Amino acid sequence: MPSKHVAIVGGGMAGLAAACSLAERSIKTTLFEAAPQLGGRTRRVEYKGLKLDNGQHILLGAYRETLRLLKLASVDESKVLQRLPLALNMRSSSTLHSVSLSTCRHLPAPFHLLFGFMFAKGLPLKSRVVAIKLMCWLKLQRFKLAQDVPLSEFLQSKGQTPALIDYLWEPLCLAALNTPIEQASAQVFCNVLRDSFAKKKQDSDLLLPRVDLSTLLAEPLSDYLTAHGGEIKLNHIVQKIQNTTLTIKDENLTFSHVIIACAPHQLEKLGISNYPFSYQPITTIYLQYAEDVKLPQAMVGLVDGISQWVFDRGQLCGQAGLVAVIISAHAPFEITQVALAEKVSAELAVVFPHLNAPIWHKVITEKRATFSCEPALARPIVFLEKNVYLAGDYVTSGDTYSDYPATIESAVRSGIAAAAYISTPLSMIESTYMKALT
Repeated sequence: MPSKHVAIVGGGMAGLAAACSLAERSIKTTLFEAAPQLGGRTRRVEYKGLKLDNGQHILLGAYRETLRLLKLASVDESKVLQRLPLALNMRSSSTLHSVSLSTCRHLPAPFHLLFGFMFAKGLPLKSRVVAIKLMCWLKLQRFKLAQDVPLSEFLQSKGQTPALIDYLWEPLCLAALNTPIEQASAQVFCNVLRDSFAKKKQDSDLLLPRVDLSTLLAEPLSDYLTAHGGEIKLNHIVQKIQNTTLTIKDENLTFSHVIIACAPHQLEKLGISNYPFSYQPITTIYLQYAEDVKLPQAMVGLVDGISQWVFDRGQLCGQAGLVAVIISAHAPFEITQVALAEKVSAELAVVFPHLNAPIWHKVITEKRATFSCEPALARPIVFLEKNVYLAGDYVTSGDTYSDYPATIESAVRSGIAAAAYISTPLSMIESTYMKALT
């Protein structure tokens, strides 16, 4: 049998995960990336001498495959990620009401979370009780719903109070699914709850990056890949894919296998059937204050305004006085970036009165940050055709119960799955493919 040489199209997290998984198996790999840098939507942006990110990301302790991949690349988690037991601090930018929820370090899952609900500050007793009842019901159902519905509809059917939805479920939905709660898949949200809160206590830990995303992810993974015989070709645009033949600069290159790790809207350009996803944006507003400015916590959630999550980059990355504000799943802005930054800084000044006007701002919007994670969404599976596979955060395992939203972990899992298929006998691939279809 001829030796395998796998082409990977796309150098985001799915492509890097696939490439490193193949390198781990000593399978020859060439990764093609159209951009001048790796990382896709998890990459560094340099501005005013600072290393920023195209979007502030949160990882969870439940991100097992991502953490395993970083360990494979000899990354010391303690140096690049700040691991914190789950603590949500939510504040209203209009009424100044606040809600705080912390898990109990001394109890196993899921009791650590139930304890957090019971003693959450700022929530009425009824809200705390119905939240506990919901988690217990989901546990009994093994977090599997009889029918996928919009998350808002599901929460209302389970008696969740407006305060609980406003201060907990909706912020978590936006953070995890990047989809408005009225449109978001209740089943996928339950999948996230299951893996984050119902297994190991450490799964619910917040992992906040101490370094920029390129330093955290793309660079160590690319170093691992090249050190193990893989080849990376940046600024290489794949024009077409026909079976396992790639057309690049009008030259045809044939490989034993191909993994297509591109965003779904890019597939049609490659001659692959397009998947008509809707997309949701994420906007990050960086605000630079005086270097002595510090927020009460490294991460604070906001409700009742345009701002959703606020991160103190000084506490996280040593970038003194720099604050990052996240706005997820928003409608197109009808104001300028300057006006948007002024509006956000005004909201922060209400919640944090010690803040003066920022020195400068930087607005970064990813218009297609994620697919819109809607109920019963039709998603493609890994196996596309013989020796050709898909990888990406939008790819399904064939079972809605195990689907994830568009997260780093989802992209990594899909890349690892595609790599595993290449080292699996074809009969097993076909069996898995047919099972997924039925």
